[in-house]
Amino acid sequence: MLYFTRWKALAVILTALVVCLCAVPNFFPEATVKTWPKWAQRHLVLGLDLQGGSHILLEVDANSVKKDKLDQVRDDVRRTLRDAKIVYTGLGVRGDNVEVRITKDTEYQTALSKLRELSQPLGGLMGQSGQRSLEVSDAGNGLIRLSVPPAAINDRIRQSVEQSIQIVERRVNELGTVEPLIQRQGLDRILVQVPGLQDPTRLKELLGKTAKLDFRMVDTSLPAEQAQGRVPPDSELLMSSQSPKTPYLVKKEVLVSGADLTDAQPGFDQRTNEPIVSFRFNTSGARKFADATVKNVNLPFAIVLDNEVVSAPVIREPITGGSGQISGSFTVQGANDLAILLRAGALPAPLSIIEERTVGPGLGADSIAKGELAAYVGSILVIVFMLLTYRLFGLFANIAVTINVLMIFGILSLLNATLTLPGIAGIVLTVGIAVDSNVLIYERIREELRAGRTAISAIDAGFKRALATILDSNITTFIAAAVLFYIGTGPVRGFAVTFGIGIITTVFTAFTVTRLIVAGWVRWKRPTSVPI
Repeated sequence: MLYFTRWKALAVILTALVVCLCAVPNFFPEATVKTWPKWAQRHLVLGLDLQGGSHILLEVDANSVKKDKLDQVRDDVRRTLRDAKIVYTGLGVRGDNVEVRITKDTEYQTALSKLRELSQPLGGLMGQSGQRSLEVSDAGNGLIRLSVPPAAINDRIRQSVEQSIQIVERRVNELGTVEPLIQRQGLDRILVQVPGLQDPTRLKELLGKTAKLDFRMVDTSLPAEQAQGRVPPDSELLMSSQSPKTPYLVKKEVLVSGADLTDAQPGFDQRTNEPIVSFRFNTSGARKFADATVKNVNLPFAIVLDNEVVSAPVIREPITGGSGQISGSFTVQGANDLAILLRAGALPAPLSIIEERTVGPGLGADSIAKGELAAYVGSILVIVFMLLTYRLFGLFANIAVTINVLMIFGILSLLNATLTLPGIAGIVLTVGIAVDSNVLIYERIREELRAGRTAISAIDAGFKRALATILDSNITTFIAAAVLFYIGTGPVRGFAVTFGIGIITTVFTAFTVTRLIVAGWVRWKRPTSVPI
C-alpha cells in the first residue's frame, strides 16, 4: 500500500492540483476573472440565500387547462362526426362535459363507436392503471356525453407545467440574469429563484403574460359597434390592447399562430420612428401567411395577443416574404418585452403568482458571515483535535482535508454550481467525514503497532485493512446523498450535491493523497517508530 510508482504519484498530484486550481477564480474579483480566457472563468454562483434576489412561486391555472381540454374535445367531436358524415345537433360544452345529440337513430351506434375512438390510454405511470383520456357514455334520447376524468386533467396539467418550465426559463434567461433556479414544485407549481435580482417587477410582467399570438381576419360583415349581442358564431368580439379600448369583430379561425415564428426583434419604424417588433415566420408559417394575404387583399386582419387586438392593418398587397412587423403604440421597453415573449413562445396555460419574496443583499451578507464563521470555527477545532491526538499524522490529515475542501470548491466551480447555505453545511459536514476516514486509518495503525508489528508494516497494514470499512461507510453515505438529490428539491438538492461531491473527494484524498504523503515521509525518514 505504501509503494507508489513515479507515474502513479505524478497522476495523484496532478489530479489534486488541477481540481484545486479550478477553485482559484472564486478568490478574485469578478472584473478580474472576466479578463481571463473563457474556459478559466467558471466559478461558484452564490444562491438566493447568500446574495439576495427574487423568489417567485407560480401556479398553473387549472381551470384554464380544463377549459382548453374541453374545447379540444368539442372540436375533435365536430371533426369526427363531420368526417363520418353523421348529422348532429346541440354540440357544446356543458359544465364539465361535452354533449352532442345525434339526429338520426340509425347513425347513433356508429357515432358512439367513432367517438369512443377518441378515448386513449393515459401515458406514463397512469397508463398502467388502465385510465383513459375520455369517458364516452350514452345519456339516452340520442344524447352522447363525453367527460374528462380527473386523471386526464392532472395529466394535462403535468404536461402544461413541463412546457411552461422551458418557456419560463427562456424568458428569464432573456433578461440576462445569472444562474436562475427554475424547477417544478408539486403537480401544478413552478419555483423561480433569480439570485441578485432585487426588483422583480419586470420579471413578473414577463411571467404573467401568456403571449399567445394569433393572426386572424377581421369580420367585416358587421360593424363591431353593432355586433354586441349578435356576434356571428364563427367570430368573436375582442377589445384593442391600447386605450381607449376599441372593439373589433374578429374571426375565430387562426390564419397563422405565434408557434410559426422563428424570430422576433424590437426595432423602429423607418417612417414614424415608433418602436415596433419585427418578426419572421418559419417555412410553414410563411406559406400560410402568404396564402392568406393573397386571398384577402384590401381586407383588414388582426394581430391578436392574449385575446387583445394589438393592431388591425389592411392588407394592401400580398405579403410573401415570410416576415413583417407589429406596431401598436409601444414604448421601447414594451417592444423589447414583446419580442422576448414571442421568441420564448406562448405559455400553454396562464400562470399566476401565489408567493413572492425578495431577499435583500444585507440578509445574504449576514448569512455568508455566519456561514464563514461556522466553517472557520469547525475547521479550527478539527485541526487542533487532529494535531493533539495524532501529532505528525494529524498534520498529514489536516493537509489532506485542506486539499479535500479545495477540490470540492474546484469541482463545484467546474460545474458552475450554485452555493447555498445548505451547501455550506454539506461542506462543513464533509470536513468531519474526511477526518473520520483518517481517524479510522490511524486507529488501525495503532492496533497493528500494539500487535507487535514494525512501524512500516503497521502503517501499510493500517491503510490496507481500513480500506474496506471506509469504502462501506462512504458508499452508504453516498447512497443517502443520492436519494436526497433525487427526491429533494431546492436547498435539499444543494446540500445533496455538495455532500455527494465531498464524499467522492474524501475517498480520493484519504486513500491517495494521505497515503502518498505518508509514503513520502516513510521513504524519507525510514522510521523505526510511528509518532501517532
